[in-house]
Amino acid sequence: MRKIVQFKHTTYENGTLYLHTDQAELLQGTTAAGQIIADSDRYAFVYLAENEEEYVYLYLEESIWDELKKALLNKSAVIAKSDDYSLELDQFIEELDYLVTNIEGNGNYGDEMVKKVENIFLDK
Repeated sequence: MRKIVQFKHTTYENGTLYLHTDQAELLQGTTAAGQIIADSDRYAFVYLAENEEEYVYLYLEESIWDELKKALLNKSAVIAKSDDYSLELDQFIEELDYLVTNIEGNGNYGDEMVKKVENIFLDK
């Protein structure tokens, strides 16, 4: 079964974006894989992390894209955080920048996903 982490809210402190979740058990023992993919069906970016057994999918849904854009513009560190654990998302800025550039005008992601990404990240 696919392990999915969802984030309740974000905070921006001292130039770092924190993505808050109550799913501490999924962050425990997890390492950053340094890759972001798109889930066009759910209009989300998905940061890949992994534990000893499988990938853990950190879903970055449209509701937090404004904060992701701010982190991208400021080249901020991004950290997934629960009450007990935290995980710095390595290569986050580079991966998000690459994916946004790749999605721009690319119908392979679906017209609605392209439109949403362009509206938030490219001011179109």
